[in-house]
Amino acid sequence: MTALALILLVVGLVLLLLGVFVEAAKFLLWIGIVIVVLAIIAFLFRYIRRGA
Repeated sequence: MTALALILLVVGLVLLLLGVFVEAAKFLLWIGIVIVVLAIIAFLFRYIRRGA
């Protein structure tokens, strides 16, 4: 699960950077933000379950 969250985070950051640097692909910015948020939520769920 942690590997999946890490992969989502990397993909999200790449899409985020592409969305910022490529003005024509503005939708990539939003996709990147959504993927990064999902990766953070997945990481938090994993962290909370491990601690409980």
